[in-house]
Amino acid sequence: MTHRFRDLLALEPLTADELSFLLDQSKPFQEIQRHPLKKLATLRGKTVALAFFENSTRTRISFGTAASRLGADTMNLQAEASSLKKGETLLDTAFNLNAMKPDCLVMRHAASGATHYVARHLDIPVINAGDGTHEHPSQGLLDALTIRDRLGTIKNLNVTILGDILHSRVARSNIHLLGKFGCRFTLCGPAMWAPRELEKIAPGTPIRCVYRIEEALEGANVILMLRVQTERLNEPALSSDDYILLYQLNAERLRSASRDAIVLHPGPINRGIEITPEVADGPQSCVLEQVTNGVAVRMAILYLLISGATETDTHPALEMKPKESANASD
Repeated sequence: MTHRFRDLLALEPLTADELSFLLDQSKPFQEIQRHPLKKLATLRGKTVALAFFENSTRTRISFGTAASRLGADTMNLQAEASSLKKGETLLDTAFNLNAMKPDCLVMRHAASGATHYVARHLDIPVINAGDGTHEHPSQGLLDALTIRDRLGTIKNLNVTILGDILHSRVARSNIHLLGKFGCRFTLCGPAMWAPRELEKIAPGTPIRCVYRIEEALEGANVILMLRVQTERLNEPALSSDDYILLYQLNAERLRSASRDAIVLHPGPINRGIEITPEVADGPQSCVLEQVTNGVAVRMAILYLLISGATETDTHPALEMKPKESANASD
């Protein structure tokens, strides 16, 4: 089967084979991050438009770095400078960006489905960098790549997701991806953030909601922490002290998980609220590996969508490996 992608808007509709292909294509780009010279000419002459209608640090810089390391130029639109603030419609903004002839649009928006809406009207690849509470495909992929590197597999794992799952696009992308490889999920957080309806968001995937963190961590191979927005902790029903007492991941609670369990967090981290520094910086934490792998994953996505490459094409990162000289002695 030949894998070719027009856009990358969500992980839910992709098959396990397609997801494995994306992860495998990301792997050689990991090696590039360790090179003194990190620049390829793969997308030289191409332009990537970064349209972030919602504030972002890691994802925007990561996509920009990925484009640069592939040799592409970037054009940037950020939330605070957007013409949407002046009354321009989302589609008009997208049409104007498209009129500047980029080769790809990377878009983040606060409305679920916004990237799908724009993609239907453009003839260039569109990459979803996070849309509302729907999905964050590249984050799901970089998380899976990190898990596979650390544990050797993404199959049949016990995955615990802690925090504000209701509003999390990261949780949904992880569930849709890892669920296709036989993973089982335990969701844990305050009842208003982990309602029972979430057990049905991925039919066929074993998902359960529990409300005691010790129960949620028991037997977990992977612990995915979610950022808790501090403004939601000002609600009378849930103070920051309440959250720390009931749901904070600390070293003592981490011992309830499997001995080889790893901890992931998409950032930014609220240290001392959802996680303690000793866990965030400890040996089981993969937080910085996730950031590094994010560049590799996004390089793979941009390469595949802009170049139209398939598995039959030579991977550009492999061409950087030193070759033995033809004049080398036997």
